[in-house]
Amino acid sequence: MKIARFSHGESISFGILDEEEDELVVLKADPMYAGYEPTGQRVALADATLLAPVIPRSKVVAVGKNYREHAAEMGGEAPSEPLLFLKPNTSVIGTADIIVLPQQSEQVEHEGELAVVIGRVAKNVSEADAAGVIFGYTVANDVTARDLQRRDGQWSRAKGFDTFCPLGPVIDTELDLEEGIIQTRVNGEVRQQGALSDMVHSIPAIIAYASSVFTLLPGDVILTGTPAGVGPLVDGDVVEVTVSGLGTLTNTARRM
Repeated sequence: MKIARFSHGESISFGILDEEEDELVVLKADPMYAGYEPTGQRVALADATLLAPVIPRSKVVAVGKNYREHAAEMGGEAPSEPLLFLKPNTSVIGTADIIVLPQQSEQVEHEGELAVVIGRVAKNVSEADAAGVIFGYTVANDVTARDLQRRDGQWSRAKGFDTFCPLGPVIDTELDLEEGIIQTRVNGEVRQQGALSDMVHSIPAIIAYASSVFTLLPGDVILTGTPAGVGPLVDGDVVEVTVSGLGTLTNTARRM
């Protein structure tokens, strides 16, 4: 099931995507908290504006260097434990929104990723029980000011700018991860491509590790790492991140 958060007219709603009809089945409330009760209304997908499918009320947890080839291109090896960092929820935008290239940075880069959306309170969750706290999956771009990351020696500023966490276009509650491929294109050119199965630390392992550190709350998002091929974004670039079976997240970078 694919869940969208969207605006139509003057209202913001949640809906189930009917891909055969290109329509959204409007729900009465956020299904993460209120279930899947429809209003009886349908909205044509062409008439809706898709928004970030979730706005984390607490945090975005990200995992660094979780693909071996990406770790190598960054000049090191994949860590033996998940390398965690946080992005503020104010960095979240949706598909078709603008990635603002900040004046402080001359080297902003894309990092296409699969994101996990947490659906219930999770603390000290075992790997075996991790699936039970997942609401679904969406596509992410962990936008990074690479020059600031090197300069600061830690990652908060480099990864925390407003607009640096595009999410979307929808949340898929039943994504098949075994055959999944993630691909990032800039202006149509493939920059990154990798199998989700190539993650060093699996999604259950990441959830178990993260929830041993801090409580994960409903709506929290976990970014699971990026394949090799990260590269620059300049003014006017259109970046597309696709996860097979889930959809494509599209954003344009602008220097403002």
